[in-house]
Amino acid sequence: MKGLDELGIIHTNPKGEYYVLLDISEFGFESDLEFCEVLAEKVGVGAVPGSSFFKENANHLVRLHFAKKEDTLNEALNRSSDLRKKNTI
Repeated sequence: MKGLDELGIIHTNPKGEYYVLLDISEFGFESDLEFCEVLAEKVGVGAVPGSSFFKENANHLVRLHFAKKEDTLNEALNRSSDLRKKNTI
């Protein structure tokens, strides 16, 4: 979670689960699906649109699963950091 904090991304704090919800409302995408597509294409990280999990309209959340090796997670954060600096995500 420290890496997400350093990127300034608002997120839930997991309490035993292996996923986190990110608040993507500040990124200016039309939908959570669009954000997930850009994240996969430009960063190589898969995410699930939050709207898949909620009955009400929740287009500002995406879910990341982080049961991966630490090196893999760090690489994803590094790629995200580069794009964040360019305001792509």
